Amino acid sequence: AYCEISTTLLFTVSSLYLYIRFLIQLCENRCSFLSVDRFGLSPDLNYPTISLSYIEMSLQQESHRPHHRFGNPFKMILSPKGSYLSPKLLALLNSFEETLAGRLKSLKPGGKEDILGLSWMKQAISTLCAVHTDVKTLITDLELPVSDWDEKWIGVYLDNSLRMLDMCVAYSSEISRLSQGHLYLQCSLHNLDGSSTQFMKARSSLDGWKQHINAKNHRLENCFAILDGLTESLNLPKIKNSAKGKVLMHAMYGVRVATVFICSIFAVAFSGSAAKLKDLQVRETCLWTEAFVDLRDFISGEIRGIYSGGKFTALKELEALDVSVKKIYPVIQDGVDPIDAAQLELLTSDLTKKTEIFSVGLDLLAKETDKFFQILLTGRDALLCNLRVGSAVVKPAHPNKNVHKQMVK
Repeated sequence: AYCEISTTLLFTVSSLYLYIRFLIQLCENRCSFLSVDRFGLSPDLNYPTISLSYIEMSLQQESHRPHHRFGNPFKMILSPKGSYLSPKLLALLNSFEETLAGRLKSLKPGGKEDILGLSWMKQAISTLCAVHTDVKTLITDLELPVSDWDEKWIGVYLDNSLRMLDMCVAYSSEISRLSQGHLYLQCSLHNLDGSSTQFMKARSSLDGWKQHINAKNHRLENCFAILDGLTESLNLPKIKNSAKGKVLMHAMYGVRVATVFICSIFAVAFSGSAAKLKDLQVRETCLWTEAFVDLRDFISGEIRGIYSGGKFTALKELEALDVSVKKIYPVIQDGVDPIDAAQLELLTSDLTKKTEIFSVGLDLLAKETDKFFQILLTGRDALLCNLRVGSAVVKPAHPNKNVHKQMVK
């Protein structure tokens, strides 16, 4: 009913495309299927090697053709008009995508208790910093100056970088708002060591903290609109007559997917609702696709589970702090000394510990967010500097370190 022939072939780059087109045409004229089992480089990186399986089927078997979960590798390296990636360019792209896959794998928490802890969020922002630095390194390795960029690439980069800067400002404002709640808790803890009159002040401070934490930050609503726009721009632009441009756009696609996913997780965590959680659908031909899908499904599933359980926040440290406040609140009676001083002491100690953990975690997250902001701003300034009119050598503009703080205020 069918015959299968497997072979491993060694090609010169110039003959690779012609051979593949011949086999594809052959398969189209007969009820056949060409399976690409493996594509790689020879040890000396001078020739691409291909492992193929050719299966000839009857008409009845046509509906049972093999399917590769993550697509045909040739779609990534061969365009319809026949442009191809040289071994050097393919190696650069593969190296970038493998590194991205490793970074995404490292973000998968070891257990459910680590999901959306401040330490994980700091790691996620740190990963974005690394990914955006990686693509800058790739641009250098590609030897692709900005003067050779297509106008569409420049437009996409500038537009996306501006949107990401806006999101950084929104997240920084929310981190700052949460940090300000620390003052209420410090005031409450200070009054818990005094008389019954001071207990009333402590309870009033806890009331103020609850109101402050439950208040909405309108800047976060803008983040969801920004994320919608970034999601719509994920599709790769058409690249004509530029193998280096093809590599750059594939790399930028991975960067944007990682950025949109992580930023959407932050927006959902800060907003207190999973209603706008994004399940990004990505291209199957990327080397990082499997790692991304695994991370996306795990994180999204757990976040939906957290909110469906009735919790007001997905932030682990904030949830723990809220529980501690709820325990100590009824013990403090208006104008009456606590019946059990030992219990109050234990609860006060627990609240002090949780308050400190939350405060330190927010500070570290704020610093990492600011670092990401500076990386985006520096990259944007460098691109604009290279686009300035004039033949004179222009020194790269240094980002204003006060810009971020002014925008947050």
